[in-house]
Amino acid sequence: MKRGKFITLEGLDGAGKTTHLAWLATFLEACGMSVRVTREPGGTALGERLRELLLARDQHLDAYTETLLVFAARREHIDKIIDPALAGGTWIVCDRFTDATFAYQSGGSGVDWAKVELLEHWVQGELQPDLTLYFDIAPALGRARTSAIKATADRFEQEDPSFHGRVREAYLRRAREHPHRICLIDASRSLNEVHAEIERAVTASFGVSAGCKR
Repeated sequence: MKRGKFITLEGLDGAGKTTHLAWLATFLEACGMSVRVTREPGGTALGERLRELLLARDQHLDAYTETLLVFAARREHIDKIIDPALAGGTWIVCDRFTDATFAYQSGGSGVDWAKVELLEHWVQGELQPDLTLYFDIAPALGRARTSAIKATADRFEQEDPSFHGRVREAYLRRAREHPHRICLIDASRSLNEVHAEIERAVTASFGVSAGCKR
């Protein structure tokens, strides 16, 4: 059986990932793909419990503890969901993956970049996304969008602007380091423009027909 493809979506809060993820899943299904949508942290029963812990507003975790919890959830996610689905021919569309750990835990919270790389190799082995869509947005615009739709911010959303600035810079560093995998998309544009860019990226990466019915 032909192995499925692994697509991840990354970006600051307010970049529109949730909306774009739903659109992408619908597009791929219209092209005849079996698609599974998932997220990080999360995706499994353990991962969702750890997600609640990590995002809780009243939680004050050491940055290294936080990083280890993220990778624990990721290992479970890979073992229980991602690897079996890909092996069975299903395409995985995931809201965040390891690029987010480099961005938030290393860039935002100061965890040593090289240590995150070690954990990445240890936990994932050779597994990397086939394509990562990074939705780039200025932190101030992302914050304004998030505030307009959410009454209560989670622990990361309530961080100060300098934190989100560091997160963005870390994402951009990852994009420079992995230009063949990470497609940078300007998330400040209209939905139609962003979706057209997603379609171009997926078509270029996988040969998926731009004429699929939607």
